This record gives sequence, structure tokens and C-alpha cells, in this order.
Amino acid sequence: MLDIYAGKSAKKALLTHGFTPHLFTHFLGASGGPKWFTLFGLDKYIFSEFFNNTNMANAAPLNIVGSSAGAFRAACFAQKNPVAAIERLAYSYAHTEYSTKPTANEISTKAVTIVDHIFGEHGAQEVINNKQLKAHFIVSQCRGLTGYESKLAQGAGLLASMTLNKINRKFLALQYQRYVFKAPSSNINIVDPHNIPSHYHNLSLANIKSALLASGSIPMVMSGVKSITNLPNYTYRDGGIIDYHFDFTLEDAQTVSVNESPALTLYPHFNSMPKAGWFDKSSKRGVSQKSYDNTVLLVPSARFIQSLPYQKIPDRNDFTQMDAKTRIQYWLTVLSETERLAQALHDLLEKQDWSKVKLIEA
Repeated sequence: MLDIYAGKSAKKALLTHGFTPHLFTHFLGASGGPKWFTLFGLDKYIFSEFFNNTNMANAAPLNIVGSSAGAFRAACFAQKNPVAAIERLAYSYAHTEYSTKPTANEISTKAVTIVDHIFGEHGAQEVINNKQLKAHFIVSQCRGLTGYESKLAQGAGLLASMTLNKINRKFLALQYQRYVFKAPSSNINIVDPHNIPSHYHNLSLANIKSALLASGSIPMVMSGVKSITNLPNYTYRDGGIIDYHFDFTLEDAQTVSVNESPALTLYPHFNSMPKAGWFDKSSKRGVSQKSYDNTVLLVPSARFIQSLPYQKIPDRNDFTQMDAKTRIQYWLTVLSETERLAQALHDLLEKQDWSKVKLIEA
């Protein structure tokens, strides 16, 4: 039902200390649009039961880092009622409908509505003020042709990005810069083996909604975000362009080891073989082993996926390949079925038998 993968150091820590909240100082949320629906039950369980106030007493703060859909989830987890927030996100996104041939502006306008619904009246302030669960949104600053809204120019820029990435991932820095919008109390630092520059900016009421919208603004599909308070005048788009599934390590000046165990990263994910960036989705390039040495992946098993309608996880193609009624019913069914993954995790935590944890393939 639920597969557990871990890097070498992370597996050793699980076998030595068990799977406990105090081991984890970082949490990752990947891009992937509605693919994250398969993690819905896990999300609710993790932030209501595993990382609850009692379990986190005297624990180090948890840095929640996400790009695109992962950033939207981070915006929910750092609110006072994370379960209510993640439910608002899931059900508002699942029920979103577009015209037959939606424009980038139409899709972006619907996304603004979802952002407003996620935060409600007080959510934005709660995220900014939360010093225990610290949200981080990754955004891609686009330069050159990738910053244009014209599909012809933008497409040419993305084709150049694909070529540069194929030669060497580090060349993406010629077109993109990583911007990390972080909780003001965060001291996080991204160590990127490919040396794509990272810039850090505190979340505020003036930028939090624009930053979150930018993190999910898919190239060629949505409009880029042109102005974010106190940032250079570029176009800002989906964080998954650079960090689709991530290939970096995270450091924090406040992070401490637990019982001589390394600080671990918890990563619920829909794929057991992460890809670094958007342009690596169809490539054979893996991620650095070092990037995942201290990471624990929670992955829905192949058996679970086969049990879902259409024997697959949701994706953005469902918008065009299914009528709205069929898609919505399918997505709602998936959301309901993921409660079984939450129960599977609960059972594993009760048993604390990690002998069958698989090593992450990188």
C-alpha cells in the first residue's frame, strides 16, 4: 500500500532511532499539479497526528519547502489548522472547471481564486508568523525569451532551456534564478550541486500571494507573475522549472542532530525515482545520491495506484481528456482512497519495523 524509501544515512537513523518526529527538520513538497492528490491522506495524517503540537514539543522547527503544487501544500501546512487548509486546496482545485480552450489569463485567474481560498481571512498571517512550521515557496525567475508571454517567444526560450539542460543542468542558470520565499524566522540554505543561484526573501503580507501564485505558474499554460514586491522586474514562473522533484541538500543554522542522528528530510512523493528539474522529466538523468542521503520518501505503492480508477494517478491531462463531471468524480474518489495510505503509515508507525525500507535509487 505504502512504500518507504530512504537514503543510506536516513535508513540507518530509522533502524537505530525509529521513525519519530524529532528526527525530521525538513519536509519537501514536489511539483506535479494534481499528482499530489495521491498524497492527500498522508498530508492530513502527517500534519494532524505525526507533526502535531504534542509530538513537536521541544523539537527543532520544521522547514517545509515546496515548489508549485508543493508550495501550495506548504502554504496549508503552516496554518493553524493545516487539515482544513489542505482540504480547501484539494476540493477547490478538484472542482475547478475551465472553458473548452482556456487562455493563460483564464487559468491564472482561477489560480488566484484558489490562492485566496487557501488563505481565507487569517491564513497568510498565520504562515508568516509560524516559527515551528516554516513555509518556503520556490519560484523561478525567468530571463530572456522565457520571460515573454508570447507562446512563440516563450516556446523558443524553453527549447533553448531543454538544450542547455541536456548539455549540463548548471547551464539553466543562464536563463533562470531560484527565488526562495521563506518564513521570516527561517535561516535555511539550499546547497545546489549544480550551482544554480538561490536568492532568499522573507514572506510578507505584501508578497505572499504573488509568490505562491508565481510558484505554480506553469510555462505556456499560465501567465507569468510580473511584479512581486521589492523584487527585480523580471517574469516569475513555476518553481518546478528548476526544482521539479529537487536535487539539493538543505541546511539550517538552527538545525541540530538528534541523538547523534543526522537531521532528516521527510518527503511524501508520488514517484520513487525523483527527477531534478522540469526538463529532466523524460531524461535518464538521476539525482545526486548525496542530495537524498538524509531523505525518507513515502510513496504510494504500485498496487495502490492499480486500485485507483483508470489505474493511474491524476494529472493535468485529465482536464482535456475527460469531461468535467468524469474528472471531478475521479479526482474526488482518489482523494477519498488516500485515507488508506494514512492508515498504512499509522500501522507502520505502530509497528516501528523498518527492516524492509528500500534504498532510494539515484
